[in-house]
Parts: sequence; structure tokens; C-alpha cells
Amino acid sequence: MSSSTPDQPNPEEPPPVLNIANALTMLRIVLVPLFVWFLLLDAAPGAEGGLEATNGGWRWAAAGLFAAAMITDKIDGDLARARNLVTDFGKIADPIADKLLIGGGLVMLSVLGELPWWVTIVILARELGVTVLRMVVIRYGVIPASRGGKLKTVLQAAGLQLMLLPLVVIAGWLADVAFWIVMAALVVTVLTGVDYVLSALRLRRAAR
Repeated sequence: MSSSTPDQPNPEEPPPVLNIANALTMLRIVLVPLFVWFLLLDAAPGAEGGLEATNGGWRWAAAGLFAAAMITDKIDGDLARARNLVTDFGKIADPIADKLLIGGGLVMLSVLGELPWWVTIVILARELGVTVLRMVVIRYGVIPASRGGKLKTVLQAAGLQLMLLPLVVIAGWLADVAFWIVMAALVVTVLTGVDYVLSALRLRRAAR
């Protein structure tokens, strides 16, 4: 006699694509343009013709929205693993949502003149390059996320979160700390990018 009951899902059946974890991932993607819009609402014409932050209420709202979006990243991953809701869609959409959010923050900080454009370009080029690399070598196998990659994500999120907060109105040295955390994230981003390239070469060599 089977111990399962009619109202219990079959553990062998794949989880539905429409589930709470994937819904949170999609919510994070939807929040990205709203986050960018809040930063634009806070901006004002600068002395050299560009945009500068006014560090008003919209800046705080943007920082809060970024924090909320990053929290959903933690929640949807925990839910997916705890409730067996891991889907192929989620595996693709989740990193895309992260890159859109981080990329939006980097670009907007550069637009506002708070982060050098070369930092944004290097980080985004690395993220795009690794994504393309994963797709190229997928026929040989999957390159797993490394500890360095996870550290990179944490540093990027923490640095951006601090830079988004108008810390300069509280204490200038806090803004400097936030900037150097982003610079640390840049270093780890580049190093892990090199590691992914070496891993891809080893994977290709082993498959052949």
C-alpha cells in the first residue's frame, strides 16, 4: 500500500515553472527599471552638463528598492531549494536578474559621476564575457559557480548598496569606504573571470 496521498505532489514530477521562487525572480527584474527611474528622479543637471545626485528622498527610495531586490535574491534561492522548486527557467532567469540589477546600479552611478566609467565597463565586460563563455562550453559541461564568484557577488552588492546610500551627507569617509568596497569587488571580479576562462579551457581539454 502506497504511503502517498492523492493531494501530495509526486516527488518525481518536475516543479512547475510558475512558482513562488520564479515569481520573486521576475519581480526582481521588474524592479530594475523602477530602481533606475528613482535615481533619475533624484538627479539634477550638474555644473559640467551631466547629472548629479541631489541625495534627496528619491535617492533613499532607490537605495531601499535595491536592498529589497537583493533580499528577494536570497529568499527565492532558499525557497527553490527548500521546496524543490528549482527549474531550468529559474537557473537562467535568476543570474539574469542579478546582472540586470547590478549592471543598472553600476551604470547609474557612473552616469551620476560617482563611479568611474572604466570600473563599470570592466565589470560589465567580465559578466557578459563569462555568460558567453558558459554558453560556448555548455556542450562540454557546466562550469560550476566558485566561492570566488559568490564572494564577487557579495562584494558587488554590498559596495553598490553603500554607494547608493547618500553617505556623503552623513560623513565623507563613509562614502570613501563604500567606493573602496566596489574597487575590491572589481579586483575579485577580474580574478574570478580569469579563473572561469581557465576552467573552461580545462573542461574543453578534458572533453576532447
